[in-house]
Amino acid sequence: MPSFDYPFNERIRTLLRVEDLFAKLLHNIEAGHKHHHHCALITLLQILDVVDRSELKLDLLQELERQKVAMSTLVGNPAIAANTLNKILSEIDQSAEGLHAETNKLGQSLRANEWLMSIKQRAGIPGGVCEFDVPSYHYWLGLDEARRAADFTAWLKPLLPMHAAIGIILRILRGSGVSSKLVAGNGAYQQMLAGAKPAQMLRVVLDDELTCFPEVSANKYAINIRFNQLDDGQKLQKYEQDVSFSLILCNL
Repeated sequence: MPSFDYPFNERIRTLLRVEDLFAKLLHNIEAGHKHHHHCALITLLQILDVVDRSELKLDLLQELERQKVAMSTLVGNPAIAANTLNKILSEIDQSAEGLHAETNKLGQSLRANEWLMSIKQRAGIPGGVCEFDVPSYHYWLGLDEARRAADFTAWLKPLLPMHAAIGIILRILRGSGVSSKLVAGNGAYQQMLAGAKPAQMLRVVLDDELTCFPEVSANKYAINIRFNQLDDGQKLQKYEQDVSFSLILCNL
């Protein structure tokens, strides 16, 4: 079933952006064709832009430690699956160790690569990495797939602990909420929020057969969800029918 995540703050928004970019990056690296590897490299450079705008490393380490402390209190609880809990604690430790081992700012080794930065500069121009603009890049794309894959492995190595940490934190976040079955009358739903601890993200889960999607506006006081659809010309249209969906409010 399709699901849509909506972050309530910039911190979670950054994690979701990096997660999305990494999924595209890894897919294109595995696909192997030089055009896929071009898309992968552009995506890698976008990841550098995202992580450069925040103290992401410190945030990740603090959140991992907070989750470790919280989960350590559950050790020995008969209602908790010991193997699952131990596995998560081990993943947290490994991810934190990897982040601590990278003494520089996230992505700094890539920013020090003059060739990558020259590609990054040209990539901001539409069509700016054509072979006549950057012949060295055209040459690199023409190398065999194994060589390009090896380069990606080296470039990604310092970023993998960050990727693992984000995966752990978002997995915990997504699993933290309780699903509520709701109906949006005539494609619109509103809910007032209450409680001392505001949600950090909401998830909307739809049935496969529905031909609509949610657009969310929310703050710490209220949630507004409007369901829309696209016509044959990709023009946005309000979905006028009742929509059954699941809403999950998530918090770390």
